[in-house]
Amino acid sequence: MNDYFTLARVIHVLAVVLWIGGVAMVTTVIIPAVLRMSKGEDPITMFEEIEGRFARQAKITTLLTGLTGFYMIYVLDAWDRYLQLRYWWIHAMTVVWILFTLVLYVLEPLILHKLFREYAKKTAEKTFRFVQKAHWILLFLSLVTIVGAVAGSHGWFFIK
Repeated sequence: MNDYFTLARVIHVLAVVLWIGGVAMVTTVIIPAVLRMSKGEDPITMFEEIEGRFARQAKITTLLTGLTGFYMIYVLDAWDRYLQLRYWWIHAMTVVWILFTLVLYVLEPLILHKLFREYAKKTAEKTFRFVQKAHWILLFLSLVTIVGAVAGSHGWFFIK
């Protein structure tokens, strides 16, 4: 491979670490901390402030992940892997990337931010529990994808 391919892979892995690591932090640390806040504090504002900062990072890292991922598939001319079940992890990477990109660039700014604020004002704990469940699902899908991608890119296929 060429140096650009290696650079793309380095950027890809670094972006995934920052992106999914941030999702793990929000899911396992920030949301539980917000749920334990005392009644006198404003959990909605605190969560939106922290999550808003992460959203900027996530937008950059998902963009880098997508650009480098598709660049690597292009360089390898590996489009046919989308037709092979043994490369399920490439499908998973693409689906996870599409889900997060859709949420970060379309749904969150146009719909989810307003809905979150509206429902959180009425029933904060219930809303945060729903958000936490959604984050757990996305984190689980992301981690399964990472495991599959690392194993598969090193020749260890779960499906023959």
